Amino acid sequence: MTLELRCQCGQLQGRVDLARAQARAICYCRDCQAFARFLGQPGLLDAAGGTEILAMAPDGVHIDAGGEHLACMSMSPRGLLRWYAACCRTPLANTSRDPGLYYTGLVAACVHARPGELDAALGPADRLVANTGSATRPVKSAPLRFLVGGVRIFLPAILARLRGRRAAAPFFDAAGQPVREPQVVSREQREALQRG
Repeated sequence: MTLELRCQCGQLQGRVDLARAQARAICYCRDCQAFARFLGQPGLLDAAGGTEILAMAPDGVHIDAGGEHLACMSMSPRGLLRWYAACCRTPLANTSRDPGLYYTGLVAACVHARPGELDAALGPADRLVANTGSATRPVKSAPLRFLVGGVRIFLPAILARLRGRRAAAPFFDAAGQPVREPQVVSREQREALQRG
């Protein structure tokens, strides 16, 4: 099943191949919350401060138009690369700085699906929750589900690394470099964004 990937203003468009998705999750980490604040997108977070993520193989994400609007930031010099559409500051994805980690955390806010479509394909988002200690209100953690979900997400990434697969387009070039230079926020900016 293929779904539309689109920023809020529609200038950046693409496709998401759900057959390449491993899991659907909600992340409550302070950096995901800070990313939403950096973008000026507080509505991205759920009532407890979580961001819905589709854990995917990188080759399941395609940008077909508006790639010039692709931008990248990071919360620290070694932190995740956080991708967004600069035209309207729509969050797109999180990737490792290492293209050898064959994984993309696609932010569900940029995926356009009919009601129930993601549930049918990947199950409810709240089945797998991460970093619940940073939630802004109590969230029930499920350690066994988290363990099973982690295996579903990282086993394919480990197998891809053993096979020598590397992440490429749309976030990395053929040489394994990010297609955009990441804007790294200062420690003070990160702390201010985390405080909200």
